[in-house]
This record gives sequence, structure tokens and C-alpha cells, in this order.
Amino acid sequence: METIGSPAAWLGFTTLVLVLLVLDLAVFHRKAHTVGVREALGWTVFWIALALMFNAVIYVGHGSDRALEFFTAYLLEKALSVDNLFVFLILFSSFKVPPHLQHRVLFWGILGAMVMRALFILAGAALLQHAHSVIYVFGAFLVFTGVKLLLHRDDDGAPPRPSRIATWLQRVIPTTTGYRGSHFFVVEHGRRLATPLFVVLLAVEASDVVFAVDSVPAVFGVTEDPFIVYTSNIFAILGLRALYFVLAGALARFRYLPIGLALVLAFIGTKMLLSGLYHVPIAVSLGVVGVLLGGAVAVSWLRSTGEGETRRS
Repeated sequence: METIGSPAAWLGFTTLVLVLLVLDLAVFHRKAHTVGVREALGWTVFWIALALMFNAVIYVGHGSDRALEFFTAYLLEKALSVDNLFVFLILFSSFKVPPHLQHRVLFWGILGAMVMRALFILAGAALLQHAHSVIYVFGAFLVFTGVKLLLHRDDDGAPPRPSRIATWLQRVIPTTTGYRGSHFFVVEHGRRLATPLFVVLLAVEASDVVFAVDSVPAVFGVTEDPFIVYTSNIFAILGLRALYFVLAGALARFRYLPIGLALVLAFIGTKMLLSGLYHVPIAVSLGVVGVLLGGAVAVSWLRSTGEGETRRS
């Protein structure tokens, strides 16, 4: 498959992302503050609109098939990133990160995630180019992951708690006993010490590596074009911070979403395993992903709403 990403396209997209990040940090969030739901909702709409505009550019320049690939990959990445939100919530609660510092952690954490995703995607694209049979390995891994998530999920459907890596990091890295404003490092008594904010940042980065192991192969099941895989990943990640502040108070309601995500991974994995025998049309893939995710969200919402009414009565 011929990639739509010319060197100019890669350079232009990367430049756009860097400009947006500089504006985000240096202008709109120059001072640490608590991000309210209204502000977060505005940013969420902005990032989604920007992704859809980029999708329109792909449609005009490369046709409906490639545009549909991007949209499906973006939807898949956006859904898979919800698990990251649960981890953010647990980490911020465990480390009692002040609300006005949470955006700073997420900004730098997602910046690092973009670099790591780029490395994962380039490695995956190189493997597929030189040994296309690796797609069956990706497919088997995704089916295994999906089945594992279905069989070993918690009774309430919530995603597993993050590993003890954050606690381990705090033990091995010389750390201050409390936060020091928005600083990741400080010098005290002649020693350079990390603050708990830096430990949380490392834990966020580590969690993204874990999630990338699932999400990147899953997107290669939608398209093998590395430019589409990369841009859909980046747009999903860019909107992750704002989405967290929008959904933080409602994450517990999405109890069946992990089941939907597990079924999506199993479906994409099966599609990859059957790729040598039958090509599943991208429109069918989009429909299956949409139904599974939409159904999981709808059932979660109806179940939580019904339980709320029962408690009130």
C-alpha cells in the first residue's frame, strides 16, 4: 500500500502539532490553574473539530477510502485512550495531585507519549514492510489481549488498577516529602531532588507505553499507512487532556466500556488474522467498532442511571 505521507506532509503535520503545543503551554495555560468542565469541554470540541478538519483534507486529497481509514483509526484510538483516563484518575487520587497542577503533568506526559508512539509506529511499519507476516502476530496478540480482558476483568467491569510502578519509582528516586509548586525538580540542602509531581509524570509515561502495546497494533489492523496511523494517534492523544477534565467525574459510569474495548481488540485481531483470506471493508470495520463502543457506553449509562434512580426511590 502506497503511503499518503510525503516528507512534506510529515514535516507540515509535525510543525502544526509543535505550534499548537507551544501555544497551549506558553499562552493558554501559562499559569497553573484548575481546569473547569466548561474550559475542558471547549478544548475537547476544538481538538475533535481539528481532527475532523484534517480528515476532510485527507478526503479531498486522497479520496473516501483513506478518509474512512483515518476516521476509523481516530475513533479506535480515542476509545482505547479512555483506559488512560482511568489511570490518570487513580494516579492523581493516590498522589493527591492538586487540581491546578494536573494539567501540567498531562501536558508533559502526553508530549512524551507522542514521541514514544512515533517510535512504536515507525517500528511497526518497518516490520510490516519487511516481514508482512508479522500482521498475524499482531492479530493473535490482539485476540489474546481481548479475550484476557474479558476473562480477567473485575466484577464491576472497571479496568485494572495501574501497577505498583509509581510506588516503586518513589522508592528509588530521591524525592521531596511534598509538592513544591509546579516544579518537577528542586535543590534542597545541596541535593537535587525530584518532587512527587515528577514521579506521577513518569508513571503517566509508563502507563502510556503499556497502552501503546495494544493500541498501535490495533490501528495497524485498520490501515497499514504509517502516516494515517501516526496522525490518528496524535490527534487522539492531543485531545486526551481536555477529555480527562470533562469525564473525570463520570468515569465510574462507564463500567461496561472495558468490555466493549476488549471486543473491539478481539475483532481487529481476528480481522488481521483473516487478512490473507478475506479483506474486511473499512466501512464494515467502522460499523462494528462504532456499534461495540456505542453499545458499551449506552448500556453503562442506562445501568448507572437505573441504579441512581433505585437509590433515590
